[in-house]
Amino acid sequence: MLKLTSLDPPSQPESLRSFIPESNWAMCKGLESVEVFRNFMANLESETIQWRKWYGEERAEISELPKSYRDVSSFHRLFILRALRPDRLSNALIIYVTECLGVEYVDAPSFDVFKLYDELTTSTPAFFVLFPGTDPTPDVERIGEAHGKRMPDGTLINISMGQGQELIAIAALKDAGKTGKWIMIQNTHLMPEWMKTFERELEIVIEDQPHEEFRCFITSEPPPLVMMEICPESILQNSVKVADEAPTDMKANMRRAMSKFNQEFWDKAKSHQYIEFKAIIFGLITFHSLILGRRKFGSQGWSRHYTFNDGDLTICGDVLHNYLGNYKHVPYEDIRYVYGEIMYGGHITDNWDRRTNATYLQFIIRPEILRSMPLTLGPGFKSPDPERYDREDYGTYIEDKLPAEQPLLFGLHANAEINYLTDFSETLMNTILVVTGGGGGGGAGAGDAVQDCIQTFLGSLPPQFNLLEIQLRIKESNPYIIVAVQECERMNTLMHEIRSSLNDLDQGLKGNLNITDAMEALSGCLKVNQVPPLWVKSAYPSNKMLQEWFADLIQRTQ
Repeated sequence: MLKLTSLDPPSQPESLRSFIPESNWAMCKGLESVEVFRNFMANLESETIQWRKWYGEERAEISELPKSYRDVSSFHRLFILRALRPDRLSNALIIYVTECLGVEYVDAPSFDVFKLYDELTTSTPAFFVLFPGTDPTPDVERIGEAHGKRMPDGTLINISMGQGQELIAIAALKDAGKTGKWIMIQNTHLMPEWMKTFERELEIVIEDQPHEEFRCFITSEPPPLVMMEICPESILQNSVKVADEAPTDMKANMRRAMSKFNQEFWDKAKSHQYIEFKAIIFGLITFHSLILGRRKFGSQGWSRHYTFNDGDLTICGDVLHNYLGNYKHVPYEDIRYVYGEIMYGGHITDNWDRRTNATYLQFIIRPEILRSMPLTLGPGFKSPDPERYDREDYGTYIEDKLPAEQPLLFGLHANAEINYLTDFSETLMNTILVVTGGGGGGGAGAGDAVQDCIQTFLGSLPPQFNLLEIQLRIKESNPYIIVAVQECERMNTLMHEIRSSLNDLDQGLKGNLNITDAMEALSGCLKVNQVPPLWVKSAYPSNKMLQEWFADLIQRTQ
């Protein structure tokens, strides 16, 4: 299923060309390599009307297939979706995994920082990987508060790394180890060279038997490139790694946002306008989840990339407490202004995005959210009655009443998710290829696959252009001819690189040459259907995968 594309698909009939894209047509041919789909191409032509109808379904993953494949298994349905409707593959995988393994493998539970604390010791730090929209500081402060470690009294030390902070951080680390304080070293990706010094100092603190209450927390962004090392290996091996990335779907975002406000936070509101608090805090959670969810739609969601985070959410919750405690009547206009122009709006730099943000708040944070007729927050989703619901009830309501994920829930057209879901499916398939190594069940299977690629590519690669013969045929130069000759020269360089590297790898696999790093890199790329970096250096810009890229190369030479 991962590598369906055929290098030599037949010409596409006009009846199918109108609704099946050319790139998908090559996948349809590749699908015939699976026994179940042996006559798939012929069936597409014989049942064109039924396939056209199925192809146009909004939720093709659950729609009825044409007659010949109506009874195909849910697993083989994934093959058809991969070939014809890759934008619906991720949804089909959710259904398939839920049926086979259970819903717990699809819906990830919210991150519980108190469970993390149970795994930490004086010699086991916590290493937080930073993602857009996440900030571990409030979580660390929460468990610190529960164990008597606070920033105001100096028992919780928070240092954000940057130039001039190196000696301060080392001194604070040593002091924390002796006195039992907690230390949080943030943004260590900014100081990759200094991290070697920090690694050694942390080892010394741990070897000297630190105070039993000593705890260390480290945060860092992931490296921009896979081969880059920004954190010493020993720190990663000895730490509890936390990758609390903000989810992309609405339900997971609402579940996560709800977890940021514990029961104590809700009980605090009982001293003032509790009904209003429940209604507005649920509206805030919905608003926060909506604007985070819009990011997955790319430029259709937000014109620019904004780092809305959990800190914005929790501070807005505190602002709500302050307003309800100090005002007899809820100042909706003031709350919308603080949320939309200061807290969340402080991230926004585009005027149209600011307008979108303000429109969400204008619709959600308003008196109607308290009335007996609940406010419609989205298609099929209404705000609960705050007089009958409490914190646990709201959590159950999110799990049971939130409708299926769809662009209409975010105020977008139903087609807005096609590009996003297609790109997500491609990324998912490529990730699976990389993780599995792209081979079969063992080293021999992987080697055979590479040999097959080598023979296929060498057999299909066109001969190089005879530049001398081309020059003799030129009677008069003009810009068109000059550019054509230059392109021939560039293509010759590229084809020479491809041919020589494939021949070298072939000889290496046969034992006639020693395997070099370049050969291993090329072999790895052939296994996972990626264009080798060695070829990219001599090639034209392209985002295609290897097989599609090579087919495109042949067409360019022709």
